[in-house]
Amino acid sequence: MPVEQQDSDGTWMQSFVPERNSPLSVDSYSKAVGTDDDRVMMQRCLSLARRALGRTAPNPLVGSVIVQDRQIVGQGFHPGAGQPHAEVFALKVAGDRARGATLYVNLEPCNHYGRTPPCSEALIAAGVKKVVVGMVDPDPRVSGSGIARLRAAGIEVLMGVEENDCRQLNEAFIHRILYHQPFGILKYAMTLDGKIATSSGHSAWITGAKARTEVHQTRSACDAVIVGGNTVRQDNPHLTSHQAEARNPLRVVMSRTLNLPDEAYLWQTNEVPTLVLTEVKANPDFQQLLRNKGVEVVELLSLTPAKAMAYLYNRGFLSVLWECGGTLASQAIAEGAVQKILAFIAPKIIGGSTAPTPVGDLGFTAMTEALALERVRWRTVGADCLVEGYLPLRFK
Repeated sequence: MPVEQQDSDGTWMQSFVPERNSPLSVDSYSKAVGTDDDRVMMQRCLSLARRALGRTAPNPLVGSVIVQDRQIVGQGFHPGAGQPHAEVFALKVAGDRARGATLYVNLEPCNHYGRTPPCSEALIAAGVKKVVVGMVDPDPRVSGSGIARLRAAGIEVLMGVEENDCRQLNEAFIHRILYHQPFGILKYAMTLDGKIATSSGHSAWITGAKARTEVHQTRSACDAVIVGGNTVRQDNPHLTSHQAEARNPLRVVMSRTLNLPDEAYLWQTNEVPTLVLTEVKANPDFQQLLRNKGVEVVELLSLTPAKAMAYLYNRGFLSVLWECGGTLASQAIAEGAVQKILAFIAPKIIGGSTAPTPVGDLGFTAMTEALALERVRWRTVGADCLVEGYLPLRFK
């Protein structure tokens, strides 16, 4: 059940340490809205929300905490679409203790009937005195109406506590709402001289174990991971989280011709599903072979990164991880299918004039055309370095 009982003394105000090592979190204490206790409790909401990473699409990640007399009396998180929202779980645990209490939630409470009733009405009925909200919901069905409803009922509302962290956690949800496509993340590992494999195509392993573990964690937080046919032929990847209890994303292969091997790890679908996107009437015999193995095959009129993302949007996905080679990566960037870059850089040099690089030809001829990443952060992961940043707005 997506709730956690309180400690024996009922308090976390002094002992709780906010999580700051998730790949989807970011330091943002520069904007100090609310009290120290408010910020600690909002970080608790984010910690709860992260428990459902990769499981809520198309819904956001939301956690909620209820505090009465500086004690946590209820908390919960939204486990997935069609299930109760975080506030409902928190109210259920709190019971009568919610009356006159303060409720914390990282996303504005909903004020409309969807698969579940509006949380704003549940908060009013429970007699909550104050609601502390991390960020306004960008969904036009909510977008301020939840806050307005609470205030109209006499409930005090404080907005914007830990807002940067709240927006970072739900960046995929925000992107999906604003741009009507999943949030695309391009991940690659390269050597210090910019190679993703040797001239012969050998690529295992560029980075160390710690970096690979972080990649596996990132996969488990995404709804799908995409590769092209060349990656299947050369690397025969598993594309799983490699963790016993972790969630695995849908594995997606893009191939126009279906010139793919008959046997591959991706065709083993007993535990992890695989989707192959191709074009109409491409290699019917191989399509049937894949379907016989339990692989889902979908034909599109034209197979491009943008078309693939449109299809995955219609399936309700929030985030898509691109782990493809340089040719498909450049196409995905050019078509606006990638918003975020995760580049793992290993302190190794292999050389090779024909060794592949992470991003193929973008058609640029001058350095002034180069895509300068925004909001760049970097940190070491074991012996390797991770550079994280966002493509400029014109590529969103």
